[in-house]
Amino acid sequence: MSVVDGLRRLLKPRHIAVAGGRLASVIIRECDRIGYAGPIWPIHPDKTEIAGHKAYKTVADLPEAPDAVFVATPREPTVDIVAALAERGAGAAVCYAAGFAEVGEEGAALQKKLVELARGMPIVGPNCYGVLNLLDGCVLWPDTHGAERVEKGVAIITQSGNIALNMTMQRRGLPIAYVIAVGNKAIGDHGDYIEALLADERVTAIGLHVESIDDVALFSKAAIKALEKGVPLVVLKTGRSEIGSEIAMSHTSSLAGADALYNALFARYGVARVIDVPTFVETLKLMHLFGGLPGKRISSMSCSGGEAALIADLAADRDLDFAPIPPENAARLQELLTDKVHVSNPLDYHTYIWGDEPANEAVFTEMLNSGFDLNLLVLDQPRTDRGLVPDGGFAAARAAITRAAAASGARAAVVSSLPENMQEDDAKALLADGVLPMQGMGDALTAITHGVEFTAARAGWEKLVPLRKVARIDVGKARLLSEYESKHLLGRHGLELPPSRIAGTVEAASTAAALGFPVAIKIHSDKIAHKSDVGGVKLGLRSRADVTDAVASMSHLGDRFLVERMVEGAVAELIVGVVRDPQFGPTLTVGAGGVLVEMLKDAAVMLLPVTAEEIREKLMSLRVARLLEGFRGKPRGDIRGTIKAILAIADFAERHADRLVELDVNPLFVLPEGRGAIAADALVRMLD
Repeated sequence: MSVVDGLRRLLKPRHIAVAGGRLASVIIRECDRIGYAGPIWPIHPDKTEIAGHKAYKTVADLPEAPDAVFVATPREPTVDIVAALAERGAGAAVCYAAGFAEVGEEGAALQKKLVELARGMPIVGPNCYGVLNLLDGCVLWPDTHGAERVEKGVAIITQSGNIALNMTMQRRGLPIAYVIAVGNKAIGDHGDYIEALLADERVTAIGLHVESIDDVALFSKAAIKALEKGVPLVVLKTGRSEIGSEIAMSHTSSLAGADALYNALFARYGVARVIDVPTFVETLKLMHLFGGLPGKRISSMSCSGGEAALIADLAADRDLDFAPIPPENAARLQELLTDKVHVSNPLDYHTYIWGDEPANEAVFTEMLNSGFDLNLLVLDQPRTDRGLVPDGGFAAARAAITRAAAASGARAAVVSSLPENMQEDDAKALLADGVLPMQGMGDALTAITHGVEFTAARAGWEKLVPLRKVARIDVGKARLLSEYESKHLLGRHGLELPPSRIAGTVEAASTAAALGFPVAIKIHSDKIAHKSDVGGVKLGLRSRADVTDAVASMSHLGDRFLVERMVEGAVAELIVGVVRDPQFGPTLTVGAGGVLVEMLKDAAVMLLPVTAEEIREKLMSLRVARLLEGFRGKPRGDIRGTIKAILAIADFAERHADRLVELDVNPLFVLPEGRGAIAADALVRMLD
């Protein structure tokens, strides 16, 4: 049985077992209350009955191997019960007890034993709340929760029990099908959970709160499957991955932080990344109802000019398009609203039709028939507990947008400018009618952006390949290669290099003359990573005398020198580097190069393998791309040749993935169109 097979049994169990005393009875009663239809088998050495169900003394006494088991015992008995469950052939176990890998060496050793005795059977936890299945009424959860039964909905996977608990308490109308608090993830990583959930057609979207992803290759494989099935993934990523104590020598390491690598992972595989819980919930709501959006052309309607201006500004910050209303639709809207209203998008329809339900419906229907990818109605629900009793305007607008959406078949959303100005019952009712309830204008627009990006990513899922497993290597044994050796290794993979030779003190001047002036002189050493920092580089030398003086000034550093013809006429300088990350393996960084690389921080990070299309997209997203396009009358850079050079570096990194620790090419000189790109300096650190 694979981990995914075991998790599928856990998530949709035919029968469940619960081991323990007081907490076991809590779980059993809640399963009965919420309507779990399968048999429930308590396990207890002394009791014959728990919460009205026959109890069994041991795992061996159960009628058959249970699909799902909640183990609510202290940590030492938990290990023994898991061993018995694995022996019996159970599907998976939820281990509630704490005191394992999260508390130190003793706990880590106990968790290692737990994993060994489980023999591949999935373990949710230990140190976790458990699993809520609101589709089938299986509540393997020993605490309060705010969830309710649903016919379909989103699944939420989280590494925080409290965040999981809070998600169940949301009052925004989000239908939740599963909540899985994974705890220590003893057996089963995020990719396993995603793949198991994808087998359930009732799951409309999957949300993940993660601190780190242990197996990014497995995650990438699962993300591709999710794109194929059209099930959006939404991630709330917190914390930082453990890079370890490696001290990188390259400039690239200052540009490619762990968070940038996660961003690259999520962007490549169409995963929406959000930064807070409200946006997480709003994005999941949109994905649940629409499964993404076909484009970024949106409309907005409200009875307030202030709201219209505000939503326009917020949309501009998020690359959403309030496109003009088509002329025919605009003319009909003008007729409906008369010359008292200026028809535009966003539309401020004033209060002339407030409370007039037929007029509302006519205006809303016309806007929804205008061909936008999503149509918004900004509408805040009034309080009823203070001041004047509100009129029927809100109810009229809400009923009108629901009927307009049904009549037109277009996507519609009701957006409250303040999250609290939409009641849960109204949010649920709108969702049931096929209208998206969105709470908080900014969060709503961010969610819309993620919906657009998901559809775009899904269109190219067939071209995606999963990441490779990362080989574990001893980076401390890696050797720093000299610049000459580094460059010629890369040159054998297609990277263009300037003519160069190694020379001693006496022959340096004649070597320079043979290569042709101007030249650069650099100390030849595999011990110095950044030669310019110690005076080991002299550039633009135009005579034998210049070379002789340069060599003399470096004599304290050594007696062997790299003599290289200078590269002239460059349009731009880039840095192209590779850094090895413990989770992601070798990763590629491209950015503005030269001596100011760390100050400018103009860089993009990519995962390997990488395509020419992705390199072009990232390259042209940099600020330095303006130079490549011909800045202020300067010649255009050879973009095609630059991409070819970057691909050569990426190819080298992939072919040596089991040995490479890091490399820098800085600068990579981009020459005018048709002349390519040349590596003027390089550093490689790798195992022999």
